[in-house]
Amino acid sequence: MPCVISSPSTDSGKTTLSLLISCWAFSKGIKIQTFKVGPDYLDQQQLSSIGQPICRNLDIFLSGEEWVQEIFFKHSFKYEFSLIEGAMGLFDGLGSTTYSSTANISKLLSAPVIFIVNARGQVASLLATVRGFRDFDSKLSIAGIIFNNVNSDRHKKLIEEVFKNENIEIFGFLPSDSKITLKKASLGLISPLDNGKEIDVEYFADFAERNLDVFSLIKFLKSPQKRKYNSVSFEDIKIDKIKPIAIAEDKIFHFQYPETKEFLSEIGIPLISWSIYDDEEIPNEASSLIIPGGFPEKYANHISNSKKSLNSLRKFRKNGFIYAECGGMMILGDFIKDENGNNHKMSGILPFRSKKSKLSVGYRYIEGLKDTPIIKQNQLTRGHEFHYWEIENNLSELDLIKAEHGKKLSCPWKIKSWNTEYKNEGFFDEKLHASWIHLHLPSSPEVAKNFIDATQITISKDS
Repeated sequence: MPCVISSPSTDSGKTTLSLLISCWAFSKGIKIQTFKVGPDYLDQQQLSSIGQPICRNLDIFLSGEEWVQEIFFKHSFKYEFSLIEGAMGLFDGLGSTTYSSTANISKLLSAPVIFIVNARGQVASLLATVRGFRDFDSKLSIAGIIFNNVNSDRHKKLIEEVFKNENIEIFGFLPSDSKITLKKASLGLISPLDNGKEIDVEYFADFAERNLDVFSLIKFLKSPQKRKYNSVSFEDIKIDKIKPIAIAEDKIFHFQYPETKEFLSEIGIPLISWSIYDDEEIPNEASSLIIPGGFPEKYANHISNSKKSLNSLRKFRKNGFIYAECGGMMILGDFIKDENGNNHKMSGILPFRSKKSKLSVGYRYIEGLKDTPIIKQNQLTRGHEFHYWEIENNLSELDLIKAEHGKKLSCPWKIKSWNTEYKNEGFFDEKLHASWIHLHLPSSPEVAKNFIDATQITISKDS
């Protein structure tokens, strides 16, 4: 069974280690199917950028245990080797619980843990750390350990001496090296799609071979033997009339799960790429538009000068259906105020300005307030937030706000996080849904059906 790469905390080197292993495998002509625990776009993009198969997200909170198992076995069966990169610390999950944590995924899939620990400034304390994590949950298997930031032979020998009587394999010691240090921004790693530095696959592969016991590690990368599982399929959805959907996807907007496009394609909906960065007009044949999250604040001036795209968006608003998440919603507003206080004109479809604020990140429980294009009244679903920006307008007054097209806007749902109260959020009318919330449509069948209905595609289900 393939391993889960985990650590005591975030910023311990999980992504770097996962990339080192993947690059080494690529250099040997070995394909590895990677997975990322949690609702993460940026690590997933890095792991998908080095010539290996597209990295897949495994998230129990968003998708449920059955979906996680199905996606894992479906894609790991395709290749001889697989690898799961964890999130945060091993036991960190929803709120103060271990639910939806890396440990939860590890136990669900019966996958052993390979632990990477930052060893800087530590020797004997490392043993206490590893023992504490190993003994915290007897149902979890920590099969091996890798130490990061070990920059001398003396440091390495001292660690080996401390662990010599422990029944745990050491698979490597990674020295500090700026060439394998991944650049970061406010939301995490810099995306390779967002002017991020490309991974030097050859250097990473050589570094791995020099500093990891890759031939011992490989036994923990073997994909599971074929077993029966319920294939994720949408064959029961029949489309009577097909209308294409355009998706904004470029270096600005790229926060989307690959399963969303696969789901729409599988049920027969043509998908058309649209680039705001390249100042393209929305294709005429599109009846609906998806604008995913991304970094519009970084490219606010560029977007403001993309006149053809913005005019096309305003025109599309009159007849087409628009679904926008997070950064996608920001360009539907009047202005984006950058960190220097400069206002950059957006499409003006929605009556708000967005500005820099404190970080809002985490899982969200969602309940529909009314029947909307995406969620029905009292319907429940789940999502997540991931942004540093806020809307200046008071959302509680949305029902009284009139957009320039003269139609009344309302909040589609109320949301809450762990141990908080519900609050109203988002914008909707019959032809628009815009929100800070990211959804995982394919694993939310009722919400997905609402979405398909909203794109004016007639659906029927086999009895």
